[in-house]
Order: sequence, then structure tokens, then C-alpha cells
Amino acid sequence: MSENATLALVSPLSARAQDMQESATIAMAKKCRELIAKGFDVINLSFGEPDFQTPQYIKDAAKQALDDGFTFYTPVPGIPDLRQAICDKFKRDNNLDFQPNQIVVGTGAKQALANAVMSLVNPGEEVIVFSPYWVSYEEMVKLAGGTAIPLRGTLENEYKVTAAQLEAAITPRTKLVMYSSPCNPTGAVFSREELGAIAEVLARHPHVYALADEIYEYINFVGEHVSLAQFPEVHDRVITVNGFSKGYAMTGWRLGYLAARPDIAYACEKMQSQITSGTCSITQRAGLAALRGGRSSADEMVAAYRRRRDLVLGIVKDIPGFKTPTPSGAFYIFPEVSAYFGRTTPDGRTINTSMDLALYLLNDALVSAVSGEAFGAPECMRFSTAAADDKLVEAFRRVKASLAKLA
Repeated sequence: MSENATLALVSPLSARAQDMQESATIAMAKKCRELIAKGFDVINLSFGEPDFQTPQYIKDAAKQALDDGFTFYTPVPGIPDLRQAICDKFKRDNNLDFQPNQIVVGTGAKQALANAVMSLVNPGEEVIVFSPYWVSYEEMVKLAGGTAIPLRGTLENEYKVTAAQLEAAITPRTKLVMYSSPCNPTGAVFSREELGAIAEVLARHPHVYALADEIYEYINFVGEHVSLAQFPEVHDRVITVNGFSKGYAMTGWRLGYLAARPDIAYACEKMQSQITSGTCSITQRAGLAALRGGRSSADEMVAAYRRRRDLVLGIVKDIPGFKTPTPSGAFYIFPEVSAYFGRTTPDGRTINTSMDLALYLLNDALVSAVSGEAFGAPECMRFSTAAADDKLVEAFRRVKASLAKLA
């Protein structure tokens, strides 16, 4: 073989690109769309997307922005009136005081999270990730050169990590703690008492920062939403991320934000300036209208999500082998499904993992869900409940029937 032929066999891709995993939720949604394109009647419960339309007043604001010719580049951290409206939202909903120079608006909460991780984490530093976790956390840490340290909560505690667990996991190399509340994928919500205890631990370790993902803030079935940044002993070391996709049904608009002390916010702004610059001008005007319109539309959606949660829980309690904690927020159920590992499908294949089970359900039941492996919980599976009632009833009827076929 010639030298040129040998070189041609070497991948041109960076180690970074080769090591990075595709988002599991996006990968499963892709498989789902492929089957739908072939004419199969697939019920997609793999994607974390509200099935509600964006409220009309938000759409109207976007149309007005177009008519006003608001189509030019925007400041990297966001237009000034939106940043002020976000500050007002934090004061109104969370009793947190921020100034506009502490707000960075980005292309979704995902970009805000990535900005924060890239701005804080150095190669070799550790990031404690409360597990189960959203699928992108670990890959973001890897991209920054850090080491993700999953810290697993127990099913008995709704998968919530305790302050004692956190204390035991912190080392001199720990730089950051990442978590979501309400949690994707479990739906767990940290109480004031629980976050207060975590704040006390962090206060004893001034080299550790926290990244609080609050994108599901409004989808809360237990009442009070508590932000870690509300605890004064850690306020300056907490980066709070939120956005519009879940509470305002604005997934395709791609609009999120973070709030942090000024030096961290500026670092995130610099990071964003080299990757995307300012997010869409029309989207920002829509987001401004959303915040000024309050949260009544979100409250209406939450009532539907609560009903759907209860509907699904009533069905899955009759599915043998499913251990399903009751979610306190978000729009997922996250059953423990390991009772099906080792069983055999009708065509003779063995179910060894939750990924095997997810693929079996996709092909046999035509129901799309996401393997728990991607969330740091390989014995679990995530189903979205953000679908119409009749779709949910039919989906879990199919799931129950397909699982009954396993020998």
C-alpha cells in the first residue's frame, strides 16, 4: 500500500469530534422520523417538546418586529430591553436581583449551558453532575476538557442527590456542580430545604461553582420553585440558566439566557461572540413579549401536563416491571425497567440494555422513547408526556402489549 493510500485511511476528524456522542434524544427522534417517513404510525415520546402552539400574542410580536424592520444584527448578550425584562422576571418570580450586564441571551438554554461550562472549566478539572442528568451535560464537560463525575440519586429519593452525597464527592479538582430542577429526565424538584443544605455544602468549598438549569421552572406540580442563587452564601458562585422553550412553548424559536456575576457573564458573552454572536432579532422581540405577558399561558399548559402525568401514571402502574416515581415537574416519566433485561423478543433477540428495549419498542410498538443510558441511568427509560391524551393512552397500550411478548 502506498504512503498516500495509508494517509487516506486516517480520519480527518479531530479527536474531539470523534469522541463526542450525538445527542441521544435527537438520535432517537431521527429514527422516529425515518419510520414516519416510511408510512409507519409512530407515536413519538422521545422528544422534550411541548405539543402546544406558541401563544398568539408572542407570534404577533414577532410579526410586528418584521413589519418594523427589526432585522439587523443584535448585541451579542441580547437586546437591552430583553435583558432588562429578564432581570424583572428574576425579581418577580425568584426574588433575585440582577442587572442587565449580568444577563447573556443565547440561542436556547443549551447554548447558555455550553457557554458557562466552556467559560469556567479547565482541562483536568472535575464537574459533578447530578444523575440522572440531561443528555448534553456530560458531553459539554468533555468538550471543555473537564472530567464529568456523575453523582447518582436514589429511586427512593426521586433520584435527587443529597447534600451529604455532594460533600463526599467534592475534591480539590472539583470546579463545578451541574443539575436541573425540575429535572430532565426524572421530573424531580428540589425543595427549599434540600437546596439550602446543598448551599451550605458549597459555602464550605469556595472553589466550587454551580450551574443551575431551570428551563422547566414553570412546569412544576408542587408549588414553589426554588433557585440555588437565592441563598446568599453562594449567590455569586451560581450561574442560573433558563429559557422560553418549555414554559412558553417556543422550542423552534431557540431562545435562552443565563444570569451570573458580571465577570462570568462577560466571559460567556466573549465565548458566544466567537461562536454565534447575538441570537435572532425577531426571536428576541418575541421573547420580550412573552415575559411582558406574564405566565398565564404557561399556567394553562401546566394544568394539562399535570392531567397527562396523572393519566400516564394510572396506566403504567399496571405494567409489570415498571418502577415509576411520581414526577413533581417537567413532562416525563422515568421508569426503572431492568426487569425486562435478559428477556427475549419474539424474533429471538435478547434485551440486554435499555437501548435494546427502546429499539424493540420503537420497532414493535411503534412508540419512541429514550434509553436511560444517555441520562446516566442505564436501567431506566424516559417517556415524554407532552402529547395529547389519546396519543398517550394509545402509546402505553402498545408498550404494555409489546412488553407482554417478551419471554
